[in-house]
Amino acid sequence: MRAAGWGWRHGGRRAWAVEGLDLSIEPGERVLVLGPSGSGKSTVLSALAGVLGDAEDGEERGILTLDGADPRAARGRAGLVLQDPSTQVVLPRIGDEVAFGPENLGVPVAEIRRRVPAALAAVGLHLPLGTATGRLSGGQQQRLALAAVLAMAPGLLLLDEPTAELDPAGVVEVRDAVLAAAAATGATLLVVEHRVAAWAPYVDRVLVLGSAGRLLADGPPHRVLAERGAELAAAGVWVPGREPATPELPQPTGDPLLTTRGLVVGRDRNPLRPVADLALGAGSLTTLAGPNGSGKTTLALTLGGLVPPVSGLVEPAPALAAGVAGAPIHWRSRDLLTRIAMVLQSPQHSFLTGRVRDELAVGLVALKRPEVERAARVDELLERLGLAALADANPFTLSGGQQRRLSVGAALAAAPRLVILDEPTFGQDARTWAALVALLAEVVTAGSGVLAATHDPALLAAASSRIDLAPVGARA
Repeated sequence: MRAAGWGWRHGGRRAWAVEGLDLSIEPGERVLVLGPSGSGKSTVLSALAGVLGDAEDGEERGILTLDGADPRAARGRAGLVLQDPSTQVVLPRIGDEVAFGPENLGVPVAEIRRRVPAALAAVGLHLPLGTATGRLSGGQQQRLALAAVLAMAPGLLLLDEPTAELDPAGVVEVRDAVLAAAAATGATLLVVEHRVAAWAPYVDRVLVLGSAGRLLADGPPHRVLAERGAELAAAGVWVPGREPATPELPQPTGDPLLTTRGLVVGRDRNPLRPVADLALGAGSLTTLAGPNGSGKTTLALTLGGLVPPVSGLVEPAPALAAGVAGAPIHWRSRDLLTRIAMVLQSPQHSFLTGRVRDELAVGLVALKRPEVERAARVDELLERLGLAALADANPFTLSGGQQRRLSVGAALAAAPRLVILDEPTFGQDARTWAALVALLAEVVTAGSGVLAATHDPALLAAASSRIDLAPVGARA
């Protein structure tokens, strides 16, 4: 691939997502693409996959070619795994989902039947082919999206944070599957990741994008990270050995806000797992850990009043209920606003407006807070979350990391007593990670409770307490 003065500006934006990019990548290279949140990494990958759109979707300048042609004319040559895998699942069963790409490329049926189970096995998704895609966890969806791309045997593999929602064992398994597939087919590999340590020893080259996608560094991983480490860390890159300091969190200071008794969680009344009795306290950050598919998201949604328990009780303390009767599943959305805020695993599923500023104000408007108070709170969050320059942008056009920060900010705006977050630090560079965790630390210090379902080792280490879920079906 080759870029010469290439740039792209999304429709409705003043600033260019990428500008003046000059780059050449040779066939068969393994390249790790780094850069702060919002630096245009995902835009470059989407452009190479030929899915950025046309003049109605944005403005393009310069030259970008794949095998000497416009990437839009070479669709199928590149396989792209998006930052949010749920957005690229199109069929109801995992076997059909993996077969979809090869079918569209005209691969013979016998070969498709061979590729589908092989791709699923390669990424460690050991489920029957008839398993419903809608029942997969976020991490399992990531594995499925990667399997679907591997089954196409593309000449160019484009992976946008392919291990961000995976447990530690899954990170190694999926990384090794990607490397093995690239080695077996000779495919060129471009990986966008914040997990530098997991990938750097296995790639030929590191590219670092800065503001507006301009190239900050390019070279062998060891040289770039050694010679430019301090500069890159200051720009927000996760440089091994230069990670940001973790804000100190207070020890739990308050009584429980929410407790459970004999709880069994599941979807559509189908039991997934029992959960040991737990208590979420005021003034504490509790992390929820466990392998992919262990039920972290289902438990979080149940505690947040969005999914009913299969059996057992979720009991709010008087300090949380504040006069509202019953369990959270029976509360109105208005009742939840100042009591329990839920940050979903896919931020796009929670957006309600067409402007970042308006999204942050949704809860405050519903609570009929004065306009001056709303504006002050929104402006504060825009600055704290690094979104001030995007205040008038459509939330759906933000990068994955920016969308995640927006979803967290919108949940915190109304100062709820209990905040439940599903993968809150997904897609963050080192600076935005530190800003998010500092914001959560302030929430805890102010006396609210926070529960975060996460695989993030730094966040797990910072927590006041931790809940570990074993794999579903494992013996206690």
